[in-house]
Amino acid sequence: MDYGHSERPPGATTLPTAIKILVAGGFGAGKTTLVGAVSETRPLRTEEVLTESGVGIDDISGVEAKRTTTVAMDFGRITIGDDLVLYLFGTPGQDRFWFVWDELALGAIGAVVLADTRRLADCFPAIDYFEERGTPFLVAVNCFEGARQYRLDEVQAALNLDPEVPVLLCDARQRESAKEVLISLVEHALKLRDARRRVG
Repeated sequence: MDYGHSERPPGATTLPTAIKILVAGGFGAGKTTLVGAVSETRPLRTEEVLTESGVGIDDISGVEAKRTTTVAMDFGRITIGDDLVLYLFGTPGQDRFWFVWDELALGAIGAVVLADTRRLADCFPAIDYFEERGTPFLVAVNCFEGARQYRLDEVQAALNLDPEVPVLLCDARQRESAKEVLISLVEHALKLRDARRRVG
């Protein structure tokens, strides 16, 4: 896979290409879980316990067992081969923390929008955010135990996505599943970048 760096002579030392990726989605969709599952370093987390002050503000219907929430970001890193390192920034899911999104989005090649089919409408703010900014993204449907399963084309239609936006199934708890989602996003983002260069 060509990540855009130039050819070097054999034996030359190369620095890996660093790529920034956002992991977004609604409250309780599995963002912190995905970053933690795939990160090769201990992930940085800014989780706080849900308290009484969040009653009436945080909608926990469908995720009643959730006890913590991200208030700034999650951060992790994964190396893909010798020439590519992905830096992951998990965004907070609640509206009141969205003031940090613009900062987190700076320099990102693209975003994973995690979807929970029990609360599918929670994806719309993240999808709208990335569409408005022209940021490449894909939707990864996190397969929660006990949740009704839908065909990918049903999810695509329900979210009113453009046909070129990939929709994948994943298990945010499993490293290999999360890794495949991230690789798919990089491939999608580079494909869009190359298409824009040809047009421009």
